[in-house]
Amino acid sequence: MTSAEPAAGRRRRASLSKPVADLLTYLVLIAGALLTLGPFALSFMTAFKSPLQFASEPSLNLPNPVTTENFTALFSGDYSFISPIAVTAQVVVVILAGQLIFSIMAAYAFAKLRFAGRDALFWLYLATLMIPQVVIVIPLYTMMVQTGLRNSFWALVLPFLFGSPYAVFLLREHFRSIPDDLIDAARIDGAGDWRILWQIVAPMSRGIIATLAIITVVTHWNNFMWPLIITTGRDWQVITVATANLQSQYNANWTLVMAATTVAMAPLLVIFTIFQRTIVNSISLTGFK
Repeated sequence: MTSAEPAAGRRRRASLSKPVADLLTYLVLIAGALLTLGPFALSFMTAFKSPLQFASEPSLNLPNPVTTENFTALFSGDYSFISPIAVTAQVVVVILAGQLIFSIMAAYAFAKLRFAGRDALFWLYLATLMIPQVVIVIPLYTMMVQTGLRNSFWALVLPFLFGSPYAVFLLREHFRSIPDDLIDAARIDGAGDWRILWQIVAPMSRGIIATLAIITVVTHWNNFMWPLIITTGRDWQVITVATANLQSQYNANWTLVMAATTVAMAPLLVIFTIFQRTIVNSISLTGFK
């Protein structure tokens, strides 16, 4: 009886402590969610307020009444936010196509082709991830000026068009998980490297390619420093630069600035909502049955 009583007491304490631990966990998660989502919610609410309500009421008050005058002003008159959205969309589409094509080819070469210095070349290429972007801004700017591409569409896309170390690394690690026996069987059947890549390896890697596509879209939709440096005026102004200009020129009209921020965030939220399952699935390990 004496030995059974402490064991029963430990079980009771464990059964009592588990709900407390779960409650603390949920409280921490809720606090983290509020800290993360709070600024977005505040931006969204402010976008639907009138300047008078924003100036006269606390920021946390709900819009009353809800107004869309900020969005109407944003897409008309002097602001003309349609052009930056169109330019950004074109830039992202071209960069996405280039990143996927060239990164897939480079990753396949580093993962499945055998040539002298392959691993050394890969790690040297990957080491460029350690170089801060600000270090290469001046050489890139000089190159664009000397070639006459400054303040043009190609100045926005060329530095990012031919793949990236992160994309090549991500795809290479996934391609290495594809069994060499499958590649060798395709070679025996007469398939060349191009056919193996685009008809076998790429279709089997749809999940990781989709994830890379989403990362690329988000990264270059939010790109700010390079477009700010390489372009002037409104002709090739991207959405991040246009939003920053609103903030600097119309800093008293925060409802307009928050409307622009909401418009800039909306496509990314839609993309994540649609493809969140793809992102999660690409993280899980896959194999052959």
